[in-house]
Amino acid sequence: MMVLVACETSGTVRDAFNKAGHDAWSVDVLPSDTPSNRHIQDDVRNVLGSSWDMLIVCHPPCTRLCNSGVRWLHTPPPNKTKEQMWEELEEGCDLFSTLWNVSHIPHVAVENPIMHRYAKERIKNFEPAAQTIQPWHFAQSEDDPDNVSKATCLWMRNLPKLERTGTLAGKTARHECHSAAPSKNRWKIRSKFFPSVASAMANQWGSIQGATI
Repeated sequence: MMVLVACETSGTVRDAFNKAGHDAWSVDVLPSDTPSNRHIQDDVRNVLGSSWDMLIVCHPPCTRLCNSGVRWLHTPPPNKTKEQMWEELEEGCDLFSTLWNVSHIPHVAVENPIMHRYAKERIKNFEPAAQTIQPWHFAQSEDDPDNVSKATCLWMRNLPKLERTGTLAGKTARHECHSAAPSKNRWKIRSKFFPSVASAMANQWGSIQGATI
């Protein structure tokens, strides 16, 4: 199965699908965090035309779409204007709309935090997320990299809901994504993907009826 993992520089999801025997590629406007001949540095919209079987959008720009950042639309952060905030919202909604509404790729999943109403109103054919997961749903121990609290919504087409593979109850989940200190790399810390979630996607979605290796 040919899998395109969009908006990913870490290679976490791409590598999980390749490990499971699929032909997976990542694409982002930024280079891969580690050297890889399976990363395309480009706007994902420029590579959608290939014969992909599955599109997984892992980290689309969400700062202006997510509920936690809605305040910036009305009270911009330093060095930003209200007009810039709304322009960035429009850009983020346009990208989400394009990826969510791609029609020739049979299986699609788009990840994003909980959205505010302004984003929902602007996204073409918006519908509620099919599933909300937590990384700790897939963690096996308290020190597991996935034992983290971060509500993540999944919009899915022709894909089943992910089944939990973890053994924890969430009481020891870390809040490292929300408590990351301000820095130039804070966006990367907050948007990182989790290995056990990626493995669950590869193992469960990679074996759906009609998928081929």
